[in-house]
Amino acid sequence: ITHEFILSMIDWFKQGKKLPRRYAWEIVLGAHSSFVKEDSLVNLDLADGVTCDVIGDVHGQFYDLLYLYSLTGPPSPDHCLLMNGDLVDRGSWSIEVILTAFAYKWLYPNRMFINRGNHEAKDMNRTYGFEGEAKHKHGEQTYKLFAHVFTEIPLATLVSATKPSTDITPKTILSPEKLKRYFVVHGGLFSKDGVTLEEIRKIPRIGRQPGQEGLMCECLLLWTDPQDTPGRGPSKRGVGIAFGPDVTKRWCDLNGVTGVIRSHEVRENGYAIEHDGLCTTVFSAPNYVDQVGNKGAYIRIDAAGDLKYHQFEAQAHPPLKPMAYAMGGLASLMM
Repeated sequence: ITHEFILSMIDWFKQGKKLPRRYAWEIVLGAHSSFVKEDSLVNLDLADGVTCDVIGDVHGQFYDLLYLYSLTGPPSPDHCLLMNGDLVDRGSWSIEVILTAFAYKWLYPNRMFINRGNHEAKDMNRTYGFEGEAKHKHGEQTYKLFAHVFTEIPLATLVSATKPSTDITPKTILSPEKLKRYFVVHGGLFSKDGVTLEEIRKIPRIGRQPGQEGLMCECLLLWTDPQDTPGRGPSKRGVGIAFGPDVTKRWCDLNGVTGVIRSHEVRENGYAIEHDGLCTTVFSAPNYVDQVGNKGAYIRIDAAGDLKYHQFEAQAHPPLKPMAYAMGGLASLMM
C-alpha cells in the first residue's frame, strides 16, 4: 500500500464508488497485522519535534473526517494521529471512514493509532448501522472480518512527553520521569480504585466483545462518562457508570498520569475540560447525526506534553441521511 493509493481511494469514495471486495479485505488484514502486535494499552512516546493529534468520535461522517484530516495532516515521520474510537455507526459512510483509517494504520503502523470505542462491537453495529452498511457494500463475510478485527483494536494509548514542559503548576501530575503523559481512552475510568496501567496493558481483548465482567467490560474503558459530583454513580446511558473528579484525581495520582483524554460524548464546542483539568472530552463528529449543531475538535499534543485545542465546523455531504443502513431505521441516536 502507498500514500498515493490512499489518496486515490479517497477520491474513489467521494465519487460514490465502492472498493473491490478484495481490496477491502487486504486493507482490513493489513491493519490486523499491526493490531495483533500491540498491547491493550499502547505506549506512544513523542520524540522531540513529533506531535500527536487526538481525534474523538467520527461516527461514519466521512466528509467531516476528510476535512479534519486536511487540518491535522496525514501521519508522517514527525506527526501521529490517534483516533479514539467510535469510527463507525450512525453516519452512513462508516465503511469509507474505517477503510481510510485502517489503510493509514497499515501504511504507517507506528504513526497511526486507533483505540476501540463502544461502537466497535457487534451489538452496537447491529443496531446503529455498520453491520447493515458493511453487508450492503461488501457482503456478510466482510462484516464478519471487520467484527473480528474490531476485537483486536487496542483499548487505550498512553501518550508520553520526552522533554520537560515549561507549562507546569504545583497541581500538575507528572510521570515517575517527571514528564507529562496522558491516558487516552474512549470512555473513561473504572468502577473501582487502584487499577494500574500494567493491568490495563494485560487485558485479554482479542476475540472478545464487551461483556459484563472484568476491566474491559464492566464496559468501563469503552462506556463510562465523567460526572460533576464526587464518587461514582449510575450512568445516564443505563450501561456502565459515571465517575467523579475525586475518582479521576486518585487514579491519575496513582499512575503518574497528567490527565485523561476521552471521547464518547457530544460536546457543544467539540471539547470540554473537566474534573479540574484532569479529564478532557474530545468529540470529532460536528453537527452530529445532522441534528445536534455542535462543533468538532481535535487535540494536538507536543513532545513536552503541552496541549492545543482545535475546533472545526461540519462540512456538506451528499444527500444520504444518518442511519441509512440501520436495521431498525432511526433507533436511539444518542446512545
